[in-house]
Amino acid sequence: MAEIERESMEYDVVIVGAGPAGLSAAIRLKQLDADLSVVVLEKGSEVGAHILSGAVLDPCGLDALIPDWKEKGAPLNVPVTEDNFYMLGEAGKIRVPNFPMPPLMNNHGNYIVSMGNVCRWMAEQAEALGVEIFPGMACSELVYGDAGEVKGVVAGVFGLEADGTYGPNTEPGMELHGKYVFLGEGVRGSLSKEVIAKYDLARDAEPQKYGLGMKEIWEIDPAKHREGTVTHTMGWPLGKNAGGGSFIYHLENNQVYVGFVVHLGYANPYVFPYMEFQRFKHHPMVAELLEGGKRVAYGARAISEGGYQSMPKMTAPGVALLGCSVGMVNVPRIKGNHNAMLSGKAAAEAAHAAIAAGRASDELTEYEADVREGAIGKDLKKVRNVKPLWSRHGLLASLMVGGLDMWTNTFGFSVLGTLKHGKSDAEATEKADQHQPIDYPKPDGKLSFDRLTNVAFSFTNHEESQPAHLKLKDPTLPVAVNLPEYAGPSARYCPAGVYEFVGEGAETKFQINFQNCVHCKTCDIKDPLQNINWTVPQGGDGPNYPNM
Repeated sequence: MAEIERESMEYDVVIVGAGPAGLSAAIRLKQLDADLSVVVLEKGSEVGAHILSGAVLDPCGLDALIPDWKEKGAPLNVPVTEDNFYMLGEAGKIRVPNFPMPPLMNNHGNYIVSMGNVCRWMAEQAEALGVEIFPGMACSELVYGDAGEVKGVVAGVFGLEADGTYGPNTEPGMELHGKYVFLGEGVRGSLSKEVIAKYDLARDAEPQKYGLGMKEIWEIDPAKHREGTVTHTMGWPLGKNAGGGSFIYHLENNQVYVGFVVHLGYANPYVFPYMEFQRFKHHPMVAELLEGGKRVAYGARAISEGGYQSMPKMTAPGVALLGCSVGMVNVPRIKGNHNAMLSGKAAAEAAHAAIAAGRASDELTEYEADVREGAIGKDLKKVRNVKPLWSRHGLLASLMVGGLDMWTNTFGFSVLGTLKHGKSDAEATEKADQHQPIDYPKPDGKLSFDRLTNVAFSFTNHEESQPAHLKLKDPTLPVAVNLPEYAGPSARYCPAGVYEFVGEGAETKFQINFQNCVHCKTCDIKDPLQNINWTVPQGGDGPNYPNM
C-alpha cells in the first residue's frame, strides 16, 4: 500500500488528553507565555465525556495553578463536612475511629466534585488563554523524528474498513507536530504504553499495580441525603478473594456517588469484580441508603495503584508522561487528581524553560526531578508501603503496619524502607484448578443490576462498522488456553460484558462485543497471557458520562 499522505500542523506543545493533567499543562504554558502555541487533543466527544465523575478533590493542585479558582467559578461546591470509615461484615459494621489515622487521611478542606465538570471548567479557562482544544480527536499513532525522538501524533483517523485497513472513505487524519509532546491519556494509555516500551522507561521501576473502580450515581430520598459526607468501607464482600473497598460521597441535589474498587492483583480467576460491587449494595448500611432512590449513571475505569516505586521514567526525547500515565494515585487517600494537576504544571514549566532556551525534542529532565523531589514525590513516598503490604499480607496488615508506616513517614522515615510489589496483576492470576467457583447472587433490578443494563447508563457508543479497538495478539489463545486453564476470566473481569465465550466443545468461540466498552483498560491489564491490546477507537466513541 502506498504511504499515507497527511497534512501536518506545527505547535510548540502537543498535549494528548483533556484530563486534569493535560489541561493543567495547557493552562500553565499559556500563563507563562501567551505566545506559545498549545493544542489539546481529546478522544471523548467533549471534554469530560470520558472522565468518570465523582471524587474527593484535594484543591492543592488548583491552588497552585489558578489561585483565584473560587472567584472564577470553579465547580467545587461541596466541601467535605464528615469523614466515616467502616469495616464491614456481611450483616454489620464497625466504625473505625478517625483519631488514630495519619493526618494525610483527613479530608478537611477537600471537596466532593464531578471531575467531568471540573475538567469542563478547566477547558474554559484554557481556551480563554488561547489554547486550542479539539474533542473527538483520538490519537492513534506517534510520529517519530529522524533521531528517534517523538515528533508528534496522528489524530482524527475516521472511516477505517472493518479489518483496520484504509478504504475509499477513510479520512487519514492529521499529523500534529510539537517541540514537545505531553501524554496525559490516563491509566494504561495506548501511546504511553508504546513510549514506555520503546524507551524501556520502566526498567528501574516495580511493576505497576492496578485496581478496577466502578461507580454509580444515585438520586436518593432527600431525608437520607447528607451533603458533604464521605464514607469509606473495607472488608465485606471481598473477604480473602481480593483487596479493595468502597466509597460513598454525598454531593449536591440529593445525589450520591457509590463506588467500589477491586484490586486487580487477585489470584482466583473466578472473582467477578462487577458482581462484588453489585453484592456490596445489598449490605444493610448501603441498602438502607439507596432504597427508594434510583441509579442515574454507571461507569468504570482502571486506577493506577503501584505508587512511588512503580513510577516509570517520565521523559524520553521529545515526550513527557503526565498524571496517571505515570501512576500518581495516593492509594490510601484514593486521590490522584491533585497530583495529576501538579504534574501538568511541572511539565509545562520545564517545557517553557526549554523552549525559551532554544531547545526542542530533547528530554525534559527538569520535569522528572520536579515530580520525584517535589510535592508529588513527597505525597506518594509517605504511603509507598501500604499497597505492597495489602497485596502480600492482606487487609489487617495494611491497616496496622501500613498505618504505622504512614505515621513514621509523616516524621520523615520508614522502618520498612521501600517494599516491592513483585508480580504484575496479570502474573498474579492463578490457574482455575487451584480455586473454587464463586456463587454470586442474581441482581434484583432494584439495588443491583446486570452488566448490560448498567452499561446503558454509561451512554457508551461505538460505530459498529469500525474495526474493533480491542486487539488479540494471538486469536487462538482465549479458547485454547484462557478458557481451559483460567476458566475464561475475561468474561468476568470486564465490567461492561465485552468478552464472552459462545458455543460448546469444538464449536466454542471467543466473542468481543467492543460496542459495550467503557474504556476502563482492565482487559489490557488483567489478561493472564497479556494477549489483549487496548487501542483507541475513532474519536468521540466510548462512554459519554453525564454532565452532572
